[in-house]
Parts: sequence; C-alpha cells; structure tokens
Amino acid sequence: MSDQPASTSRTDVAVLAGGCFWGVEEIVRDVAGVLETDVGYTGGWLENPTYHDTHDSKSGHAEAIRITFDPAVLSYEELLEKWFFKLHDPTTLNRQGNDVGTQYRSAIFPQSPAQRETAEQVIARIDASRVWPRPITTSIEPAGTWYSAETYHQDYLRKNPNGYTCHFMRE
Repeated sequence: MSDQPASTSRTDVAVLAGGCFWGVEEIVRDVAGVLETDVGYTGGWLENPTYHDTHDSKSGHAEAIRITFDPAVLSYEELLEKWFFKLHDPTTLNRQGNDVGTQYRSAIFPQSPAQRETAEQVIARIDASRVWPRPITTSIEPAGTWYSAETYHQDYLRKNPNGYTCHFMRE
C-alpha cells in the first residue's frame, strides 16, 4: 500500500470561437493552466465539415478552439475574462480584422450549465464595464459536436511563424 495521496488532478474543457482559430490557439496555448489545445469546427449543421465547408456560411460552423485546462490553475471565469475577451474584439459581429463571415463569429459553447452561467456573468460584467466602446456581440451557443480541423491547421502559427493573425492581447 502506497503512502502517496490519491491523485485529485482534474481537467475541464472550454470551447470558444473568437475569429480565425490560428491566432486564438497561438495566444491561449501558453496560458498557465492550459494543458492542450485543438482547433476545429462547431456550432453548425453539416456533419464532418472541412475548412472549405466552413467558409461563406456553408455549414454554419465557427472556427473554434477546444481548450483542455486545469481548473486548479486557471478558472473558466479567468480564461474568459482575462484571455478570451482580450485576445479578440467581441464587438464585431461575424468579423475579426480582415476575416469576415459567420465562421469568424465570437461565440462561447458552454460544456455545462455552470459554464453557461459563468459566461453570462462575464459577458454582462464586461459589457457594463464599457471596456469595449460598442456592445458585446459574443453569442452563447449550445455545445454541439466537435470536429477537429485538418492536421495542417493544428499548431499552424508555430509551423508557419510568418502566417497571418489578427489576434493580440488588449489591455
């Protein structure tokens, strides 16, 4: 019998869409508490979409990121408030920088009722703070089926350091 305490490590998953998934992944992957990232598609009606399928609103899917994180290090609320709502402009409907279309919408896909409640509270707090000069347009959408993007999209900006991104941290 071991004297070691039983492991209490736990992970949680967040699914967020904040424009092109390359830039969101590049910023979020290095946040303390983030264990894994996966870029992909969710929120649409087409099964097994490809990158091509997501454009021009052909599938209804958003480019999104699935983040596995340690809630003992990074809370869902902190992930939203200190990272998600600062790495993209949540006031531009279906747009981030030069990227335009529903696939680039700002959306949160809560994985539990508690995440939904937290997302609603964070959006209300940020909107009321007037940190952004226009109203928040981030939608809260049902957690749907997750489809991982093609391999060449995973870690894209690490593989292509001069690749395009419109994401940066705002104060």
